[in-house]
Amino acid sequence: MPSNTRRHVAAVAIAALLPGLFLPASAQAPKEIRIAQIHSLTGPLEAYGKQAQTGFQLGLEYATGGTMAVAGRKLVVIERDDQGKPDVGKNLLAAAYSDDKADIAVGATSSAVALAMLPVAEEFKKVFLVETAVADSITGERWNKYVFRTARNSSQDAIANAVALDKDNVHIATLAQDYAFGRDGIKAFKEALKKSRIVHEEYLPMTTTDFTAGAQRIIQALKDKPGRKIIYVYWAGAGNPLKIADMDLKRYGIEIAAGGNTLQAMVAYKPLAGMEGASYYYFGLPKNKVNDWLVSNHYSRYKAPPDFFTTDGFNAAVAVVEALKRTNGDTSTGKLITAMEGMSFDSPKGTISLRKEDHQAMQSMYHTRIKDDPAFAWGVPELIREIKPEEMSIPIRNQR
Repeated sequence: MPSNTRRHVAAVAIAALLPGLFLPASAQAPKEIRIAQIHSLTGPLEAYGKQAQTGFQLGLEYATGGTMAVAGRKLVVIERDDQGKPDVGKNLLAAAYSDDKADIAVGATSSAVALAMLPVAEEFKKVFLVETAVADSITGERWNKYVFRTARNSSQDAIANAVALDKDNVHIATLAQDYAFGRDGIKAFKEALKKSRIVHEEYLPMTTTDFTAGAQRIIQALKDKPGRKIIYVYWAGAGNPLKIADMDLKRYGIEIAAGGNTLQAMVAYKPLAGMEGASYYYFGLPKNKVNDWLVSNHYSRYKAPPDFFTTDGFNAAVAVVEALKRTNGDTSTGKLITAMEGMSFDSPKGTISLRKEDHQAMQSMYHTRIKDDPAFAWGVPELIREIKPEEMSIPIRNQR
């Protein structure tokens, strides 16, 4: 037997023993799709991160029909805890792209952490989908083309709350946290007001638990003003700023307003029946089949309704799957960006669209009034009306 024939026979024999080794790349078993989810599983925003974690898993299940795969490629989620620390989040994202070989990353819970992570996505030229953090600057002046956000932004919070509060002869003092979330939120709120007047802005550390001094400054600024007097609270995480209601605000004719929050935080809303504001999500507000699926499955598995940030994780997962379906499982960055720019998908909040200009999710908000319902431990937001995206004129701030 000639030597070249012997080599051919040997190669055939080896190929028979090792199927797939000599197949062309297109015929080999598809590689898994690796998704890094980096958020706060410890630290001041731990509750938010864990809700998003639950929502993300449920969202993947819903969007893939339970297969946890797209185009035959298995979805693998790599969980990381940024502890609410910007430097930790930044390093974890770099490691996710380089060491964990993540095709796409999802996070972060804190706006400060998310802002630290944005340049990393640009450095590695990989998509980073912001699922929870809210600061306008994320899809504004600090944005880059690899950044998308399914979460609401500060402007959406602010404009929706302005719909509820902006009336003639209204004086407002604001209370917020002294970091990007709080300052961006109040800036956007001020810009959205057309009739009301801001008379004081109070910024306190994220870790504040005693609100007495700040409340006294607010009361001093408001107490002698004519007309309706409102303290607008824009707060996230630990601490209960609504404790200031115990400072006998009624003797000055001062009321409190606040937007939606987690169920635990809204326990403090229960004595404030009648309080108006705007919510991003409450499980009883949207009426659609996706929300029905989320509420039903969350109740059956966790014996509780989905919370405020559960839908953040869910929406991010659905967006990831929808983008991958559009690329037929291709995870190359250019293909993903093309698929996601202008992409719309069904969510528990109805249709969400990722605006092409800044990759910000355009979505409904809800004008609500708090009701004291004895069936629930928290103040229940009752729908006054759904505020559609086209009603809010959300500014494009990224100077693209």
